[in-house]
Amino acid sequence: MTTFLQHCIDAISLGSLYALLALGIALIFGIMRLLNFAHGELITIGGYSLWLFRDLPALLQIAAAVAVVVIAALIIERIAFRPLRGADGAVLLVSSFAVSFLLQSLAIVVFGSRAKGVALPDWLSSNVNVGSLRIPVISIVTVASAAVLLSALGYFFNRTPMGVQMRAAAENFGTARLVGVRADSVITTAFAISALLAGIAGFLLVAQGGTVTANMGTAPVLIAFVATIIGGLGSLTGAVYGGYFLGVVTVVLQVALPLSLRPYRDAFVYLAVIFVLLLRPQGIIVLRTSLLRA
Repeated sequence: MTTFLQHCIDAISLGSLYALLALGIALIFGIMRLLNFAHGELITIGGYSLWLFRDLPALLQIAAAVAVVVIAALIIERIAFRPLRGADGAVLLVSSFAVSFLLQSLAIVVFGSRAKGVALPDWLSSNVNVGSLRIPVISIVTVASAAVLLSALGYFFNRTPMGVQMRAAAENFGTARLVGVRADSVITTAFAISALLAGIAGFLLVAQGGTVTANMGTAPVLIAFVATIIGGLGSLTGAVYGGYFLGVVTVVLQVALPLSLRPYRDAFVYLAVIFVLLLRPQGIIVLRTSLLRA
């Protein structure tokens, strides 16, 4: 039973991280119908910002890193995506690829290809003992962060004027603009929220690994896309479910696979994803009304 509970904690923690990653992708797609591959580089920017602000107190370090990510996302939206607004989806997709490769190459030029060690508070790497269970503090922080952010987003989209405008824009942008919804405000807010999620996810990833590299956002953003597709493109609730589904499947395979096959765990994860999509190609959740209804 102790081992089972330990695996459940691992699955919930990993699923919470994946849910945060998927939410950032789903939010931008819901508003702009854009699969933003540059989202991974926002995670990388957050990681390098933590390294640059390593001399600050921990809370200021994290806050400054998240602020840098949000500012970077707003600059990217203004330069790379706003001039292409209204263009074909393929054009926006190519633009996001270009931004991703540009930022990744720029990170290598500026910081080098070698990993940078990031010093975070020692208590993040400690454990909390509950009976015979040993719960990593970083797992508690991950689950708590996801719970707070999910609750805040649910309130924002359902109870605030801007949240309602974003839901209206996701359902029909043209009609929403006719009744007074400002496109620039809605899209800018969406990018800022997506960047906030990327910044928090970047901090959690760095806290787990202790290092930052120029391509650290590549694997997480792939996981985010997969979780978003599993949950149903455009559905924030589906993105959350997709993230937790991937977290559970990953931990189950890590435990169930023989030692000789564990290096191929991710291949089996994607095989499970293919199986799910064959059974339900439209995703776990498909909303008939607002794409952003939580």
